[in-house]
Formats: sequence, C-alpha cells, structure tokens
Amino acid sequence: MDFSSRLLLLLDVVELGSFTKVSEQRNVDRSVISKHINRLESELGVRLLNRTTRSLALTAAGKEMMNQASALRVLLSETHRLAQNYHAEPKGILRITSTTLFGRQYVQQAVVAFQQNYPDVEIELRLDDRVTDMVGEGFDIGIRIGKPKNSSLITRKIARDRLLIVASPSFIEKHGDIHTVQQLEALPAAVYAAPGLILDKFGYLDENEQHQHLQLNVAYKVNDVEIIKKAAVSGNMLAVVTAQMIENEVLDGQLIPIMTHVKLDDFGTFYAVYPHRDAPIKTKLFIDTLKTIVGEDVPVWESNIPHFDALYAGAHSHNGR
Repeated sequence: MDFSSRLLLLLDVVELGSFTKVSEQRNVDRSVISKHINRLESELGVRLLNRTTRSLALTAAGKEMMNQASALRVLLSETHRLAQNYHAEPKGILRITSTTLFGRQYVQQAVVAFQQNYPDVEIELRLDDRVTDMVGEGFDIGIRIGKPKNSSLITRKIARDRLLIVASPSFIEKHGDIHTVQQLEALPAAVYAAPGLILDKFGYLDENEQHQHLQLNVAYKVNDVEIIKKAAVSGNMLAVVTAQMIENEVLDGQLIPIMTHVKLDDFGTFYAVYPHRDAPIKTKLFIDTLKTIVGEDVPVWESNIPHFDALYAGAHSHNGR
C-alpha cells in the first residue's frame, strides 16, 4: 500500500468510525489497518488519531490530512471518470442506487437490456429506500422520487408517478359505494410508515379549486409498499397507492380505483441523478436504456390502469406539485 492509499484508508477509518468496520469492509485483518495508519503517522511525523478502546478522534493534524484525503478521492474519481469518456465502448463498473420497488420492477429490466448491449460493463445495484449520499458512497447513478436537495447533482426526469385510491371488490361490497372524502376518511386504510415518516395524508383540490388534505383512518402501518397493495387486495382495508405500484391488480379486478372524481395531487416524479454534467458514456447510456423501458412520455405503468389519464383529474395531476 503506497502513501496515497494509506491516506484514503485514513478517510475510510474516520468515515466508518472504527478499524474493525474498515477491516470488515476491506476483508482484511484489523491489525493490518492499524499497521498502515501507524505507518502513515510515521511518514508524516505527526499523530493523526487519538485512539481509545471505545472511540477514535482526529487530532488537529488529522483533520488537515482528512481534508487532503477527501480532495485526493475526488481527484482520483474525476481522473477515472475522464478516462472512461475516451473509451469507444462503455467499460468498467457502474454503481447504481434505487428505491426498492422501482429497482425490482424497472432498473433490473434496464440492467439486463444494458448488459446485452454492453457486456464489458460490470453493474452493482443497491436497492435502498433511504436517501443515499451519492458522492460519499461512490455511486454513479441514483434513482429517486423528487429532485435531490443537493443542488450539485445533475438530474434527468424519468417519469411522473400519480396517485390513486384503491379497494377490493369485497371491501366495496361490505362498505358500499364511496363518494365523499368524509366517507373515505372513516374507513380503515393501510399506509406506509417508517421511522419519522407516515404517509397518511394526501393533497387534493376541492370543488372550489381550493387545496385540501384527506386524512386516512390508519388501520395498518407497514414500511413496505408492496404489502400496502396486498393489504388492499385482502379486502380488509383501502389504500392510497401510486400508479407505479400497480401491476395487474386493476386489470385482473383484484383492485378497483375509487373516488376517481377527486383531483389528487401527484405523488412525485422519478429522477435519475448523477454527480457530473459530463458523466461517463456508460452513465448516459444506462439512463437512456431505463428511459426506454419506462416510457418516453407516458410511463408504462399507467397502461395497467384502464383510462387512467381521465381519472383523478389527470390534467391537474400532470401539473402536480
């Protein structure tokens, strides 16, 4: 391991918080990590870390070296990226992060199609519903709902994702036709919930074009969107879902869109995000592939809901939030 590699190792140690985590990530013995950090301190002639059995803390010199290590990582990444742009054919590793359900449904299809055309590209796909640090975790592409708060990232729109309210035939038979927001709010519903987040309130325009919110009567909280859909299919409760979540359930009659006269807000828009405007050709080609699979104008998932463009005041939804 040369000097620059040891400097990057210091960065890993500080970011992960322990020698043990770095050794697990790199699949080497913890003593090897300690040895190289000691060697780096010896080469520089300064202590970089104050170590106890429980914690690590950077010294003043260590903080300066961390800044240098961060700049070095960015420089090396930029150098590799620029070199990749000179390949006639895409090569190397393409690291992608995506929301879980969208990744299973569409990113995986794009991976298969992309690697058929560009077999020299190795792809790593991570499915995760948390917000990923694209640059810090070294991803080339991220697929997310909504534009990222980090304005330095480049975005490309993939597709809109509209809302609908669904219930099973047995649920409707039990509770009768549902025509008003008040009726809807009194009935049991399944909702998505995760630490610090619960999606039990949705915006719409009333008959006076005033923005309002409908508040679901929560009977079931779960942190998996597919289970929300299955809960609605079971007939015990209704659900507000996104069009992207629907596969054949509406076509097969397992779920029926209800309250279709309500002018629901859009849920959001899927975007591909990446760190650099002059991204490697493999990045741009993969996003092109994904866009082809999802649909250029109208997302393919809307074809799973007959006449969906006319439901929930489609024109309002397209203009969304």
